[in-house]
Amino acid sequence: MSENRPEPDRIDGAPHPRETEALFGQDAAQEGFLQAFASGRLHHGWLITGPRGVGKATLAWRIARFLLATPPEDGGMFDAPPPPVDLNIAADHPVARRMLAGSEPGLFVLRRPYDEKAKRLKAQITVDEVRRLKNFFALSAADGGRRVVIVDTADDMNVNAANALLKLLEEPPDRTVLLLVSHQPSRLLPTIRSRCRELRLSPLGPPDMAQALATADIDPAGADPAALAALSGGSVGAAVRLLEQDGLTLYADLVKLLGTLPDLSRPLAIALAESAAGRGTEDRLDLLLTLLDRALARLARTGATGKPPDPPAAPKEAEILARLSPGPQAARIWAQLAQSEGDRLRHGRAVNVETGSLLLGTFLAFSQACPR
Repeated sequence: MSENRPEPDRIDGAPHPRETEALFGQDAAQEGFLQAFASGRLHHGWLITGPRGVGKATLAWRIARFLLATPPEDGGMFDAPPPPVDLNIAADHPVARRMLAGSEPGLFVLRRPYDEKAKRLKAQITVDEVRRLKNFFALSAADGGRRVVIVDTADDMNVNAANALLKLLEEPPDRTVLLLVSHQPSRLLPTIRSRCRELRLSPLGPPDMAQALATADIDPAGADPAALAALSGGSVGAAVRLLEQDGLTLYADLVKLLGTLPDLSRPLAIALAESAAGRGTEDRLDLLLTLLDRALARLARTGATGKPPDPPAAPKEAEILARLSPGPQAARIWAQLAQSEGDRLRHGRAVNVETGSLLLGTFLAFSQACPR
């Protein structure tokens, strides 16, 4: 792919999943696949699910590399190799090298295509992209080896594309495995879900998060691993975004503002709103809205459980959350506010309401809802 073209399955600031050899915190999913492989009854369709950024695409590429580099058994009994204990394939293996170069004939990656006329990625995977699989199966059938299809993500398929893929799942070509990556499997066709075996990935804890970032050569710059894991929801992708955009400092500023409630500090509120309201601050605005959701969720959790989330993700966060959400009634108020303000912010952005005013309205809603 041209260096000037964006890749829909790449997180800015992080290696592409095809370049990532190690996967942390997802041993159960990997062991589940290996058990199915060793049984000799490998399912043809796999649905790899979990939150964004926890390694779903990395696992899909690891499985694809493993399958294409591991020859199918020829039926021999006495000289059969022992079952594999992991999905690791050496970086200098021919299959690994071809996959890294994008030239492996046994692999097809189905993802949102690049629109040459508009010079941007298309919003969806279309049926035309799925139909390209017919040529892939025809060209790769001659060698008799395995064929692997990675769909990243299945959530991006439009209705026609989903129906076309369903036909392949219903009547898969011989020795073909389809790996569907999905952030929101409930939105897929029920018939697609029913024809796949699910591998669910979990959020990463602080130790696995730290290892994943180090392996990807991402410097956390002294960030607290526990706070990073908490605010990212255990997502490496979200953690990279937090690090690149100084998200921990932004969250600390938001918590500081919450600490002034119920008497909202207007200077702090105006400064925070203006920092995400100017031209060229779209990424900061997106991050601030994500952190607003995270803060409200942590407030609701504090009241519901009777204690703040551990570990804290900002200075004095624990005492501020405990004061603002002392019990179940306050938890319900914050949970309802998260829903209503989330809807209002999305609608306001859709109709181009001035961002600063939109954010100030949300901060004032905090003040009005806060227990006194």
